[in-house]
Amino acid sequence: MNNWISALADLQNQGEPCVLVTIIEELGSTPRNAGSKMVISAAHTFDTIGGGHLEYKAMQIARDMLVRGQQSTHLERFSLGASLGQCCGGVTVLLFEPMGQVQAQIAVFGAGHVGRALVPLLASLPCRVRWIDSREQEFPEHIPQGVRKIVNEEPVDEIADLPVGSYCIVMTHNHALDLELTAALLKRNDFAYFGLIGSKTKRVKFEHRLRGRGFDTAHLQRMRCPMGLTEVKGKLPVEIAISIAGEIIALYNAHFGQHCASAEPIAKLLPASRRSQATH
Repeated sequence: MNNWISALADLQNQGEPCVLVTIIEELGSTPRNAGSKMVISAAHTFDTIGGGHLEYKAMQIARDMLVRGQQSTHLERFSLGASLGQCCGGVTVLLFEPMGQVQAQIAVFGAGHVGRALVPLLASLPCRVRWIDSREQEFPEHIPQGVRKIVNEEPVDEIADLPVGSYCIVMTHNHALDLELTAALLKRNDFAYFGLIGSKTKRVKFEHRLRGRGFDTAHLQRMRCPMGLTEVKGKLPVEIAISIAGEIIALYNAHFGQHCASAEPIAKLLPASRRSQATH
């Protein structure tokens, strides 16, 4: 059995999101007592809250929270009877607490002047960045914390590994590569944001070529080009970077704000007999 405290510390040091699950209420016969904890990451579990179907359901809920990027805590009440495949007969209330949750996964394709100005800005935000280019020499010597440098002669191959709901920014040195990256991203079509650097003229040219490949208007409308806040003017790399970063911040704040519903009061999750005790 792994110790949940050590596991939580290790995951936080690695920057890997997880959910801390705690038994906060127990009634009748239950597999473990209040205060028991376990830690659940996307791929592993540490410690236990009693095993069986209760633990399986807790893992499902926790991993769904991780996939959705939920930031708020969650309470859930379980009756340990036949419906849950357990014969204890008691009641357990679990508290799910997201830990180290990353608000955005960002992929930046291109380590040119604008990329080098943009990535440090993104690295200072609550996000994880994949910085991708085929040219090792274009990356700076110091890579900011929270940024993973990826050198790949075929940057398009990296798209298959992007998490669902990623924020994708394409700004390479090559228009043909930009087009291939655009086509691959639109084919997946599961990103939260896709921005392509360039002018309105570039957009028109790309749309024409992409329609020839079978992409319809609904797909093309998901492409942000030109990208960035129109209120931020200027053509210097840092000015363009600030414009793009501002747009990303506005979008992920709006997106993750949808998952911030307040948790139900504990009393509402308890059985009627305990509920009357809890309100007196």
